[in-house]
Amino acid sequence: MLDFIPSLPIASWVDDAVKWVTNTFEFFFDPVKDNFGWLLDISAEYLSMIPPVIVILLVAVLAFFMSGKKLGLAVFSIIGLLFIENQELWSELMYTFTLVLYSSLLAVVIGIPVGILMSKSNTAESIIRPILDFMQTMPAFVYLIPAVAFFGIGMVPGVFASFIFATPPVVRFTNLGIRQVSTELVEASDAFGATGQQKLFKVELPMAKPTIMAGVNQTIMLSLSMVVIASMIGASGLGRDVLSALQRAEAGAGFVAGFAIVILAIIIDRLTQNFNKSNQ
Repeated sequence: MLDFIPSLPIASWVDDAVKWVTNTFEFFFDPVKDNFGWLLDISAEYLSMIPPVIVILLVAVLAFFMSGKKLGLAVFSIIGLLFIENQELWSELMYTFTLVLYSSLLAVVIGIPVGILMSKSNTAESIIRPILDFMQTMPAFVYLIPAVAFFGIGMVPGVFASFIFATPPVVRFTNLGIRQVSTELVEASDAFGATGQQKLFKVELPMAKPTIMAGVNQTIMLSLSMVVIASMIGASGLGRDVLSALQRAEAGAGFVAGFAIVILAIIIDRLTQNFNKSNQ
């Protein structure tokens, strides 16, 4: 029907752009892959060296105090982590936790300043918001392609893809939280002669902290949701067990590995939520 309109070679343009970036910034990608990959591996190995009983007790104690000295989360953490250890998935759990930890840290360290920038500039918000829409609506599998092109196979591209996928919530919530700070409080700080930096760190960020922490929580959950997808490009952890079970049609193994991911997700989610409540 529209044959008179020539087809735009979008796919070729994207391929050329990825190749150009890969070749031009090879001096950056290769050291990042080697050094950051070493950091990820050594972190997971050191965590795996800690006796599981000690880790379980530490998590239980942390859960007990962060939940207001209630036993529910602590008991769940003990039973859940003991189940993972019983199923001989402890090492995979440590690799999964490492991937989530580093991708979430990168997302928070970069996302919060970007959110602050959006809250201070309507122009920046109008530019960044469509980018965030694109990042959130693009299928997660698509991020694996440039990740492999830039960093090869392994944990590093898994962290990169998880970081891209998980960053938008913390950016949006930071922007929203600061913009929702009471105008009266901002005007009062201006009246007392507060500088822009003082107003940000003494008034706006403390008042926006609950909203920002909700964004951090969502970012961590999205990082965890990328575990199975990241395993498709060589990331170690529980996701690899799920993928292996899928390829072999082993329902039992897939359920056990998936259930271990659910346990980790619940523990992290409740801990971050309780941390937010305890600091309000």
